[in-house]
Amino acid sequence: MRSSLTSLTVLGLAIGLIGCGGPPGDGGDAAPVTLTQADVELIPRAALLGNPERFRGRISPDGSTVSFLAPVDGVQNVWVAPLGDFAAARVITHDTNRGISVYFWAADGDHVLYLQDQGGNENWQVHAVNVVTAEDRNLTPLEGVQARILATSYSHPNDILVGLNDRNPQWHDVYRLNIETGERELVEQNDSEMAGFVADTELELRVALKNTPDGGSEAYRRDADGDWESFFSIPPDDALTTAIVEVAADGTTAHGVDSRDRDTAALVAVDIPTGEVTILADDDRADVEQILTHPVTGEVLAYAVNYTKMEWIAVAEDVEADIAAINEQLGGYVLVLGQTQANDKWILYSDEPNAPGHYYAYDRSDKSLSLLFNTRPALDGYTLATATAHVIPARDGLNLISYLTLPAWIDAGGDGIPSEPVPMVLLVHGGPWARDTYSFGGITQLLANRGYAVLQVNFRGSTGFGKSFVNASDLEWGEAMHDDLIDAVDWAIAQGVTAEDTVAIMGGSYGGYATLAGMTFTPERFAAGVDIVGPSNLETLLNSIPPYWTSLLEIFAKRVGDPRTEEGKALLAERSPLFKADQIVRPLLVGQGANDPRVKQAEADQIVAAMRSNDLPVTYVIYPDEGHGFQRQPNNLSFFAITDVFLASHLGGRYQPIEAADLEGSSLQVPEGAELIPGLAEALAAGEAAEEEVAE
Repeated sequence: MRSSLTSLTVLGLAIGLIGCGGPPGDGGDAAPVTLTQADVELIPRAALLGNPERFRGRISPDGSTVSFLAPVDGVQNVWVAPLGDFAAARVITHDTNRGISVYFWAADGDHVLYLQDQGGNENWQVHAVNVVTAEDRNLTPLEGVQARILATSYSHPNDILVGLNDRNPQWHDVYRLNIETGERELVEQNDSEMAGFVADTELELRVALKNTPDGGSEAYRRDADGDWESFFSIPPDDALTTAIVEVAADGTTAHGVDSRDRDTAALVAVDIPTGEVTILADDDRADVEQILTHPVTGEVLAYAVNYTKMEWIAVAEDVEADIAAINEQLGGYVLVLGQTQANDKWILYSDEPNAPGHYYAYDRSDKSLSLLFNTRPALDGYTLATATAHVIPARDGLNLISYLTLPAWIDAGGDGIPSEPVPMVLLVHGGPWARDTYSFGGITQLLANRGYAVLQVNFRGSTGFGKSFVNASDLEWGEAMHDDLIDAVDWAIAQGVTAEDTVAIMGGSYGGYATLAGMTFTPERFAAGVDIVGPSNLETLLNSIPPYWTSLLEIFAKRVGDPRTEEGKALLAERSPLFKADQIVRPLLVGQGANDPRVKQAEADQIVAAMRSNDLPVTYVIYPDEGHGFQRQPNNLSFFAITDVFLASHLGGRYQPIEAADLEGSSLQVPEGAELIPGLAEALAAGEAAEEEVAE
């Protein structure tokens, strides 16, 4: 079984057509409205941010069974159902804690494989579940070890390749693992310090990748003696936009993306014996972002690019009619998430900014789509906000692809610009090597429903727009990357979207860093900030990366700053919000997972302590059972209950009050500033009283 749909965000290190004054936007399907705020009902937070009713649909290799994630007592688990008969669905996993998020079918069709960590520490373990008996076997029950599934294959349906860093925490050795017996055999002891491997359909390692001291990388192939030899060099400027991602069934043809000698990443075939590269497709506007390949042969069938919106283009003649049918029947953001072994049925996902995700079964024989399920039927009947795509010019001329979502009652002209200024939230994506898309977002909809315009900016460093756009962010954390955000806010003010004193900034991971940078480097620009797992000190961030990220240190040094040199330390200190914490003059909400392996809790502790020492108001929220983000539903809902009220307190939007029930089941701890959030202290006290009563 091939990894048939490949996302080409090459390095997602989450630590996801106008000029100013021009016509307002190209992406909106917005129509003129006559709604008032009273016409738009307040949407419950749980309907937008709670567990989807069903999601992540997949199809079995023989096409007879559909799987999906759905909650059991509020915890996400894997269910299976005969295709076309969801009434017969049954649950086959029994997680009672964090829930399952990553899973897929094994090639044998008898098992589902899933990954689970402990409390968000990202030390993933591989589980195999028999779809008939629901027997769940942990195939890598190793404490303090991270497992990675590297390959599965229809040629060897009972085996998978996994990477384990049990011998050396910094490097993953490769094992062949039998999912029936749990037996594993060492395939590659990673003494060569390879960052990754790509296997063929025989589960033979054909390509290895090593990061180089200059921030680039080198691709290796086997020589006549079975040793690794270099055959494909990736310069530092192409490191985030060039990659080999799969090897076809012939064992000699690799597919991937390549930005060398060009700007945007083209879809390419690489002849492994010679290193010769053939361009299969390209787009001058944007990188090739998705590749659809045949599940058995690895033949490239189609690809997608995403400039302002996702666009699918056929490569193979025998799927031209399929891609045309899908493009005609579905709009917005479309992904092919699963294929049968015979490639006769596909599972599709589609959403739009104002419509939650829908999953479809696509039958290639008659080009028909059958709706499997809506991820959030609880939203049926509510009025959702629309979005428009805008290209905002940065001060140095770069084009910033951005998305503006407005409250449903204020875009009277249907042009993506409100009839009068409204409060705005600048919602900054993580990564930073990721991007925002023209698609549904629960947080975006929550904010718009509360009465805020929401601006999402693909600032320099965001992926998908060519290497020059990515490389323009090198050593620009807190500088040009931040300037892009400020330029976008200035654009919104000039367009009449919002006013200077009614803009908040919010984000997670890099978006959390951007929030802290906004509150410290430009403290008068934002009325409030919400930082979710964001780093405050770039030197301590880079000095505390997980050991298995060692190979990425040179990339961090080139892109962010080098913590090993005095010059680099000085730069990192200059760009670290922690050392300008005394400049903060506006309210801040900080959320953190105690087990976060990427952005350690110390990053949040430091900024909160600095604010406390300067007598600055801050609310600090910690979850002891979370990592890089809040996965457990009670935790996520409790955090956004606090955020809902926090933003309303400082921007004036509408909100749901906090009640004790909003915190029930969460591990929420508020060591600082509970009294600053209206209703929070009372809800915490009520929850504690209820627990004491139950205990008695």
